[in-house]
Amino acid sequence: MTTSTVSVMNRIPAHLRPFVVEQDYSRYTPVNQAVWRYVLRQNSAYLSEKGYGSYRDGLAFAGMSVERIPDVEEMNATLAQHGWGAVAIDGFIPSVTFFDFQAHGLLPISGDIRLLHHIAYTPAPDIIHESAGHAPMLVHSAYGEFLRRFGKIGAKALSSKQDVAVYEAMRLVSILKEDPAATPEQLDEAQRNLDLQLAAKTEESEETLISRLYWWTVEYGLIGTLNDPKLYGAGLLSSMGESRSCLLPPVERVPFSLEAVLATDFDITKPQPQLFVCQDFDQLIEAVERYADSMSFRVGGTSSLQKAVNSGSTATAVYSSGLQVSGVFTTLVLDDAGEAVYLKTTGPTALAVADCELPGQGIEYHGEGFGSPIGLLRDTETPLEQMTDAALRERGLVTGQWAELEFASGVQVQGLVKYVQREDGQIVLIGFEDCTVELGEQVLFAAEWGTFDMAVGQRITSVFAGAADSERFHTTLAYKPSETQTARPTYSEQERLVHGLYQEVRELRESHPTLGRVETGVRSLLMRIALHAIPDWLLRVEILELLVAHRALPDVQIQVRAELSDLAQARPEWKELIDNGLKLV
Repeated sequence: MTTSTVSVMNRIPAHLRPFVVEQDYSRYTPVNQAVWRYVLRQNSAYLSEKGYGSYRDGLAFAGMSVERIPDVEEMNATLAQHGWGAVAIDGFIPSVTFFDFQAHGLLPISGDIRLLHHIAYTPAPDIIHESAGHAPMLVHSAYGEFLRRFGKIGAKALSSKQDVAVYEAMRLVSILKEDPAATPEQLDEAQRNLDLQLAAKTEESEETLISRLYWWTVEYGLIGTLNDPKLYGAGLLSSMGESRSCLLPPVERVPFSLEAVLATDFDITKPQPQLFVCQDFDQLIEAVERYADSMSFRVGGTSSLQKAVNSGSTATAVYSSGLQVSGVFTTLVLDDAGEAVYLKTTGPTALAVADCELPGQGIEYHGEGFGSPIGLLRDTETPLEQMTDAALRERGLVTGQWAELEFASGVQVQGLVKYVQREDGQIVLIGFEDCTVELGEQVLFAAEWGTFDMAVGQRITSVFAGAADSERFHTTLAYKPSETQTARPTYSEQERLVHGLYQEVRELRESHPTLGRVETGVRSLLMRIALHAIPDWLLRVEILELLVAHRALPDVQIQVRAELSDLAQARPEWKELIDNGLKLV
């Protein structure tokens, strides 16, 4: 790992570091480089008119060139000058994890690149989409502010167990679609499994809803007026197919509204039937903040705790005292009104204040779970967290003395006071030895279980995904790097021959050759293309570009155009790609 990669790793929390990989630039083939160059040249030309702002300025802002696949470390160094960074990841990662990277000012860049036969569009995340789609828009400070704010909000979204199952199924489909060795049977089975997981979803989690907002803005957003919108969504900026078709019938343009976007699901494997047009980035910032007002991290309460239980993943509940409990919430004890009066976690749990783990209150100590009451003590309107030392003495809460507490909910705590811990003037914990905690006949904590570290707080003010102190909390989260790894292709002898031909074209183009060298090189290339019967349209487009640029071999130019015409007739799906290539030539 290089020095710059290490410095980037130091900028992100521990739970995100496992998602970062080495880009391994050496694995890109000359065909990969040609695919990048074709797409970027096409998009640069088209987006100069239809994109929001200057696309080429955006590429330069992010340290990218039309001529070659970007080095993520070089991108990171360039973006660092503007308060951003970039890291390489392995393919499709969960949306909440993606948001978390952006919350820390980092763009996650998938290192893989689409296959030549998916050059117009791929549902799989690749370096064209992640870098040439997302990064150029950062040249607009308002967009960058929106993206970072969205990341901070989205990273707190609670997922569901169904979200995790859909993610794994979707990741497998995206990998197989870009794997040359994948069989039709494998693809069909993976797609059936994805369809089953999608059909099994019975709830719209916070992750589901905020992912829709992200999809219809950051990924597939239009900006301006309904009659003359500009493209700013990364999915549009990186797709030659949809960047052109999205402004034509039958794609419907809909005025952006938060309510409409949240109600509209999407399918990543198909072109979008409608797109939402926002007025400006301020409207998007207002929308994401308004949605955040409905999320558990701002709402708190029993409903938010129930979402944490349903997620089956690490979440954090914040008491009104400021104490943060991070773990997998499994049980809520409710009163007759359906309000939570006691919460329980199972497995590693940590306690923190202001996102900093309290000494001695980490997962090593709370390795088997944690439980504590919520609410006011009986016969008082003063929250326990706000009581003075004198008020504590009146209640018998003195270190070294026996105490009996009864909460308004009926929860009873009896034990020897071991400590009272204040943070920022608020009581956050009271420890008891020989303690029993009961609600009616239900035993919530038994004396033989050890010290009862009682969380203090009248109510739960916030619940959010992940741990409060992510640097110190190392255990199972909602998502971890998938065991389904992106396939690394192996190349046949014929494919390696084609790679060599592409490389020769690239070297000719970049070496400022003489006319004689161009003519000799092109004749040699075409001879071998004919000898091995290589039906490659992009290779011929690049050769024709060389000839036209150097005004060389007019008769051969006619021959290459004729071959491209024959390929377009034989393979109609190539016709538009060939025509667009010829326009740039």
